[in-house]
Order: sequence, then C-alpha cells, then structure tokens
Amino acid sequence: MSGRAVSDQAVSGRAAPGRNGFGRNAFGWRTPPALRVWESHFTLYRTIWKSHAMGAFVQPFMYLLGMGLGVGALVDEGANAAQQLDGLSYFQFLAPALLATTAMMVCSGEAMWPVVGGFRWTRSFHAQAAAPLTAGNITRGLVLWHATRAGIAVCGVAAVLALFPSTRSWGLLLAIPFGVLTGVAFATPIAAWSSTRETDNSFPSIMRFGITPLFLFGGAFYPIDELPEWLQTIAKLTPLYHGVELCRGAVHHRLEMPDTIVHVVVLLAFTLAGMLIIQSTFAKRLAK
Repeated sequence: MSGRAVSDQAVSGRAAPGRNGFGRNAFGWRTPPALRVWESHFTLYRTIWKSHAMGAFVQPFMYLLGMGLGVGALVDEGANAAQQLDGLSYFQFLAPALLATTAMMVCSGEAMWPVVGGFRWTRSFHAQAAAPLTAGNITRGLVLWHATRAGIAVCGVAAVLALFPSTRSWGLLLAIPFGVLTGVAFATPIAAWSSTRETDNSFPSIMRFGITPLFLFGGAFYPIDELPEWLQTIAKLTPLYHGVELCRGAVHHRLEMPDTIVHVVVLLAFTLAGMLIIQSTFAKRLAK
C-alpha cells in the first residue's frame, strides 16, 4: 500500500478494504462510524502526544506553585480570607478550578483552528465525507475527540492535585468527568462557529474577548460574589462557572444535589445545543 493511501485512511477514518472488510476490526466487528472519525484524530495525535502529555502535567504544577502557594500565602493572611473562601485556603479554592479552566482552554483551541483546517487547509472533513461518512458521523466523532483531549488535559491536572494533601481526595475521580463536560460544553458551540468560517481571523478575538475574560471572571480565582451583580449574572450564564463549581465541590466533597443538577443541566444544554448546530453547519458546508 502506498504512503498516500495510508495517509488518506488516517485522515478519513476509513478502514482499509481487506480480509476484515470495510470498517471492521480484527474480530470482524463493525466499528461505529463516529469512532472511526475519532480514530483518525487519535492517529494524528499520536505523533505529538508526548509533548502534550508532559505539558498537561508540568504547566498546572508550576501554576499551582506560583499562584496557589505563592499568591495563596498572601491571600490567606487576610483577616476575612477563610470566611470569603468558605473555609478553604486559597490553594484549596483555586486548585480544583484548574480542572475546568484547563478543559475550557484546551477544547476552545481544538474547536477553532483544527476545525477551519479540516475544511480549508487539509480538507480532512471532505475526505471523511467521501469515505462515506455522514455529517452526523463526522461531528459526533469530532465531539468525542474533543472530549478525549479534555480528558487528557484534565487527568494531567488531577494528577498534580493528587500530589498535594489538601486536594488529594477520591472526589478527583468525579471531578474529572465534570471537567471534561465543561470542555465539551465550550467545544461544541465554538466548533459550530468555526465550521462557518473561511479564515481564522475571528479566533484571536474570541480568545481575547471571550475565553480570557471567562478565565478571569468565571469564579476560578475568587468567589463571583466579589463581582458587581451584573457580572455575577453573566458569569452564571457561562459554562465555566458551573464547571468550576462542580469540580471544586467534588474535590472537597461539598456537592449538594439540587445545585449539582442545575450545574450539570446547564453544561449538557450547551453541549447538546452545540451538537445540533454543528451537525447542521457541517452538513451545509460539506454539501457545497
């Protein structure tokens, strides 16, 4: 088989015809189409996974040393610090939030440049549609891949949190899926927007005026009660606030059922709405 054929199969997510049949594995089972799309993304990711995996661990570790322990020592000296942080040290308050903020950052980036690239630069989505795969297959595989990337990043942060006694808890196992859900809640609407773009000109503005302000005002660094009321309302309408509350509550065993249900429902609403839109935009784009 030529190198070009191997490359085409990796991009399209298509199994090679042969004794196993189209789309079947070694056991003769048919691979779900969305999983084939996911596999194409994973095949390309394997060439760079080592640097990403290292960054997923080292970056939050350094961040926690600087912000959590360094700045946290100053914050904890304040007279009302414990009361304002609901009895937590600043390190305990900040650290679990990184699970959600990291997922947001990673998935937002994955939902922008790679999506435009799949239509304009590599045309990998067109190759997948020629496999043939439907727009629904392609988008579900893409969302599954975004969840995987969020999972890799969130697990790296969780591993760092497990190094510190104040954040080492079984609640990390529950916080990981909450962090992944937060990332996907960002990825699907952003990917829907990206799939309508011909260039990446709007992406720096999204990061600068959308993602970065959320990072700062979404409740990760301080309680949103410290914000003006109108900003509190905006914060509560974003996925990040709900993801931060879920991750922080899980790590410190402070989840309450009514609030947890609300937070999860909001994240699912963003995710499902984004999936409906992205399937429509992909179908229109691939039909051109």
